[in-house]
Amino acid sequence: MLYNSYSAHFAARFGSRVQKLSVNAGFTCPNRDGTVGVGGCSFCSNAAFNPSYCDPAKSIAQQIAEGVEFHRRRYRKAVKYLAYFQAYSNTYADLATLERRYRDALDCPDVIGIVIGTRPDCVDEAKLDLLAAIAAEGRYVAVEYGIESCYDRTLKLVNRGHDFACTRRAVEATAQRGLHCGGHLILGLPGESRADLVAEADIVNSLPLNSIKLHQLQLLAGTRLAAQVMNGELEAEPFELDDYIALVCDFVERLRPDMIVERFAGEVPPRHQADPDRAWRHADGRWVRNEEIPPMVEAELRRRGTRQGFFISKF
Repeated sequence: MLYNSYSAHFAARFGSRVQKLSVNAGFTCPNRDGTVGVGGCSFCSNAAFNPSYCDPAKSIAQQIAEGVEFHRRRYRKAVKYLAYFQAYSNTYADLATLERRYRDALDCPDVIGIVIGTRPDCVDEAKLDLLAAIAAEGRYVAVEYGIESCYDRTLKLVNRGHDFACTRRAVEATAQRGLHCGGHLILGLPGESRADLVAEADIVNSLPLNSIKLHQLQLLAGTRLAAQVMNGELEAEPFELDDYIALVCDFVERLRPDMIVERFAGEVPPRHQADPDRAWRHADGRWVRNEEIPPMVEAELRRRGTRQGFFISKF
């Protein structure tokens, strides 16, 4: 492949397909409960990406069992699973609560590790030490930070509640403990030019990240950002699919060759789209599915005669 894919990384590490199972452990967020702010990030709608089986009223074990069955119908090759603590900020609780939730997941059959989605301002030394102790038991442990943007002006605009320096501190502290560290970026937030987005690859390269996840901006129903864009208060032009593929390739060409690319785009159900006309469609009207994007990126890199890291290391 012309980029360092997540699936290939896990196949090499574990010898088989590994599937993430989303879990809603009932946490919240300091940007919602008033600790940092209220209302949350202006782009955020957890309901848009939470699978139907994820319900904090269910035990973690029940969610995982239902998740296994859900994914078994779609990905028949998966035999090992990672519990993905996805909803809200999954280090935002006391240590005893965090350890209990993580252990509940790890006690489930065929779960070989945990992936913790959280905010950079929701970790500290003790929480990272807990995760490092679990990893030292031979479990796979990854921490995935919502970076969203590398620019403080954008973080302020979307009511993120922290600056990029906070992100850098959290990523460095995580990497120092030998934990797999991932980051998530949204491409196309208001006020960011194409040059700004491509330049983020250089900034990401400077962080001790192991993996990166890219999403195009999606305007989600009920969010403040969707309202701001649709009423003309902010400008965020939708990407045409070909333009987005070209942008992602520009980014990947500048990305460290060792960085694992977890995904190139996001996908939410049509009912959660504030403006379904912005969604990508085929000529026959079918929605473009997430799994169709990687082959498009691969084809464009091949057409260019480039690959991941082409412009920072000729290899």
